[in-house]
Amino acid sequence: MPVDFSGTWVLETNDNFEDYMKILNIDVVTRKIAVHLSQTKVIIQDGDKLTIKTLSTFRNYEISLIIGEEFDEYTKGLDNRMLKTLVSWEGNTLVCTQKGEKANRGWKHWIEGDKLHMELYCEGIVCHQVFNRKK
Repeated sequence: MPVDFSGTWVLETNDNFEDYMKILNIDVVTRKIAVHLSQTKVIIQDGDKLTIKTLSTFRNYEISLIIGEEFDEYTKGLDNRMLKTLVSWEGNTLVCTQKGEKANRGWKHWIEGDKLHMELYCEGIVCHQVFNRKK
């Protein structure tokens, strides 16, 4: 198995997040709030089972999955869409593809040193987030 992503991660940088939310048609008020929030990710990895919790003072989102198995995902509280989601390994990077009404949608997670990187992408827009491992 590649890298273990388990841990608690605190958002350090959040580049191009508002444009990413715009492409998902998230309303302007929610976008303005979301770009100023501090996010914490809690990742629990047990073999190919993965739980990712994204926590903030505004909204929380939790997803549980098995790497390599497609599943139905409802992005409740985010952009409220039904997706067919598949997360797989590409080397030491977790890669997610999400099929639905928006094209070329998904995300990637990878670790460099003590930092978790995440790229969120949809229809050519890319948001890059960096998280520090909480000690």
